[in-house]
Amino acid sequence: MAWGEPAVLELQGVSKVYPGSPPVQALRDVSMRLDSGELLAIVGPSGSGKSTLLHVMGTLDQPSSGTVRVGGVDLGSLRDTAVAGLRARTIGFVFQQFFLLDGLTVVENVADGLLYRGVPAAERRRHAVRTLRRVGLGDRLWHRPEQLSGGERQRVAIARAVVGRPAIVLADEPTGNLDTAAGASVLALLRELHAEGTTIAVITHNTELAESLPRRIEMRDGRIVSDSGAAVLR
Repeated sequence: MAWGEPAVLELQGVSKVYPGSPPVQALRDVSMRLDSGELLAIVGPSGSGKSTLLHVMGTLDQPSSGTVRVGGVDLGSLRDTAVAGLRARTIGFVFQQFFLLDGLTVVENVADGLLYRGVPAAERRRHAVRTLRRVGLGDRLWHRPEQLSGGERQRVAIARAVVGRPAIVLADEPTGNLDTAAGASVLALLRELHAEGTTIAVITHNTELAESLPRRIEMRDGRIVSDSGAAVLR
C-alpha cells in the first residue's frame, strides 16, 4: 500500500458481548489492520472468537464497542442500509457450507452475487460466466450444485464471492468440508486470486494451511494473542 492509504479493513478496540446469564464476551479489545493485497490466516480453537470476528469484519454483526472501518469509512457513522450497500460492493464471503441454491444453475448462483448491486440481469450473467471460467469451471456453467463435487461447489462459492471484484474476500473454513485433494485445489485457487490482487483473509482450524500463508493471526478467549506481522508497505 502507499503511505497514508486507508486500510482495506481496520478494527480498533473492538469488543462484542452477547447478552445472557452470564453475558458472553466473544471479542475483547481486538485491534487489527488488513491492507490491500494481503493474504492471511486467522486461527484459534473453537470458542476463541474467530467466527464472531469474521461477522464483525464482514459487517454482518455490529461490535458492542470499538470502531470498524472499511476502506477508511467508519461503519458506526452509517445507517444500516448504507452498511449493507458497502458490504455488497466491498466484501465477498466464502463459507464452509457453500450456501448454493440447488434450484439454480451454477451461472445463476454466481450471478446472484451481483443481485444487490443493481447490475442488469444480462450483465450479471456475463460477469458470472467470465468468473466461472476464471476459477476453472467453464465446462460446468449450466450444471446444478447437486451435480458437482464438493471441490467444484466450493469453487462456485468462491466465484460468487469474487464476481463483483470486492476489495476483500473473507473465507470461513473454505476447505473444512473437503477431502485433501479438493482442499488443496481450493487453496491453490485462493492463492491464484491473491496473486491477481485479491485481498483474502482465511479463518481456519488447519494449522498447516495457516502456517503456509504470509501472515497469521491467532485468537484465544476473544483476544488476538499473536500476529506474525502487518502488511509490508509498498
